[in-house]
Amino acid sequence: MAPPAAKQVFIQGVTSAGRTFRPSDWAERLAGVMSQFGPGGSQGRLGSHIAYSPWCVPTVIDGIKVVVVHSDLREAEPMAWDFVMHFARDNDLQAVEGCLLPDAPKT
Repeated sequence: MAPPAAKQVFIQGVTSAGRTFRPSDWAERLAGVMSQFGPGGSQGRLGSHIAYSPWCVPTVIDGIKVVVVHSDLREAEPMAWDFVMHFARDNDLQAVEGCLLPDAPKT
């Protein structure tokens, strides 16, 4: 049986040389630019506060800023997908395909 295809790309705030990417709010800025792209367009996220697209979410994993980009963005908005992937490449950021799993229940 073939393994399932990765659903996300994790763009890490670390260059291929191991340096931390600056500015420190790069992940929030990138996700903010991408906030208009998502299921149903931007209509579902307009209102009294800013919300990120579920297809491009900033987070911190093991102390490293990361933007998690869902593969649905590639299907729905190819130019937006290219923008994000070129951002990672142009800034020499590490990007890996994977699948975000929920935290294990605490015992």
